[in-house]
Amino acid sequence: MAKTQNDELVFLPLGGSNEIGMNFNLYGFGPAHDRKWIVVDLGVTFGDQTTPGVEVILPDPAFMEENAHRLLGIVLTHAHEDHIGAVAHLWPRFKAPIFATPFTAFILREKLREADLLDEAQITEVPLGGTIELGPFKLELITLTHSIPEPNGLAIRTPLGTILHTGDWKIDPDPLLGGPTDIDAIRKLGDEGVLAMVCDSTNVFVDGHAGSEADVRKAMINLIGSLKGKVAVACFASNVARMDSVIRAAEANGRRVCLAGRSMHRMAAAAKSVGLMQDIKPFLDDTEAKHLPENAVLYLCTGSQGEARAALARIAEGTHPHVNLNSGDSVVFSSRVIPGNEIPIRNVQNKLTERGVRLYTERDHPGIHVSGHPCRDELAEMYAWARPTIAVPTHGERRHLMEHAAFARDLQVPQQVTPRNGDMVRLAPGRAEIIDEVQAGRLYVDAGVVTPENGDALRERRHAAFNGVLAVSVVLDERGRIVSGPQVRALGLPTEDEDHLDQVLNELADEAERALKRLKGDEAEFDESIEKAISRGVKKASQRIWGRRPVVETTVLRI
Repeated sequence: MAKTQNDELVFLPLGGSNEIGMNFNLYGFGPAHDRKWIVVDLGVTFGDQTTPGVEVILPDPAFMEENAHRLLGIVLTHAHEDHIGAVAHLWPRFKAPIFATPFTAFILREKLREADLLDEAQITEVPLGGTIELGPFKLELITLTHSIPEPNGLAIRTPLGTILHTGDWKIDPDPLLGGPTDIDAIRKLGDEGVLAMVCDSTNVFVDGHAGSEADVRKAMINLIGSLKGKVAVACFASNVARMDSVIRAAEANGRRVCLAGRSMHRMAAAAKSVGLMQDIKPFLDDTEAKHLPENAVLYLCTGSQGEARAALARIAEGTHPHVNLNSGDSVVFSSRVIPGNEIPIRNVQNKLTERGVRLYTERDHPGIHVSGHPCRDELAEMYAWARPTIAVPTHGERRHLMEHAAFARDLQVPQQVTPRNGDMVRLAPGRAEIIDEVQAGRLYVDAGVVTPENGDALRERRHAAFNGVLAVSVVLDERGRIVSGPQVRALGLPTEDEDHLDQVLNELADEAERALKRLKGDEAEFDESIEKAISRGVKKASQRIWGRRPVVETTVLRI
């Protein structure tokens, strides 16, 4: 496709810029009124203490939904949740063809099957190093190394220049699973000319190299060999290279592996589907593990981030139906602490310690974990190979993106641009700059329902969690006279003792009655007016008593 006078090449992040996770990147080509688009990755992030009841968070797809008729395809770089986890939730809004390598396609099919979309979504499997043609975009997959099988960078060729979209990566000379980084392909791109590199910023503050999975395997073999009793290792199920390292370390020390957690089983099945983990012993089921000597079993568990429903959390609580750890047993955390997860991880670790379990973490035993993202020396090597004209940092918080841009400037990259989610960057023609801003934000998956970020349900839940709840009920006759009540119940509000509670509730009931009696004329005839008046009065009284304005639910019954 030849370029025309009004064509522009733009990059538009709708997730993953100014944050780590929830990657959702768009590339557009053509005149402003008729751009063709491709999506690169469509991932999720996860809830925390600020989103009570919400575990999964999606990027807001409103812009792409409005332009779905111009969307040519969704290309996935690898199978981590923050890159593919939103596909099953949001694909029905686009219904565009999906392109992925075999391992990623296996994981995605399982997700689409659970969402009853497998028969609708069109998934094209692309071989490693394969190519994809979508209108003006000609894409080539470039093999990289990461912590999951088949991580890919994308060389995106257009009539206005070539973009190298790295996805997640590191330089691992001995990755154990899959091939090493295809340095020759990246250098070849550099020789041809790379207009822009859109690049991972996760470890931009970390000097040196991330480290090799081969070194982790050696460290795990040594550590597990020194342990007695039952051993559990917690890691990300999606870190298949780590799963493989732990399995090999267990077998090297005469232990068989039992998987604990559904995600572990899913990832192991996906790995075997593409020819990995073929020469390991069959996994033990729960019953078999119980009948082997304690020093002959290793449990490979989900829950390294303290997730409430994961296997390790249930083990720590003593509620796991099959795995019980106590004094003399060991748990190895072969993972890093993701910012924001410090409290749930600490809670799980404290509960395990109370049971007498010995803990081993990266802080105590360096070498049992390495990052899957590039540190500064690796970034410098990538820039030396690709030699882009424009550096576009992504996959990082604001501080990561700005530091990455400064680092690229030090490496003599001519231009740098650091967009936030929703910033549309014109990469060509002309100098790179932000030319527009579109809607960007988050959607929450709340009890299986996709809701707006600031929806009423979560706002009220947050308010209730901080301020408490008061329930007021009153029974009126047909003339609006009080037959019973008002009665007040309090949830989540402090009282000194039972007598004090009764006193406070009586005071609130009196205030509710006064609010009802203050109503005049038509106001006293409508239940909605009565409920609002009572709620206002009780809230004011609560502010005086507790210094808080709780959620007040008022119910009016008529007889």
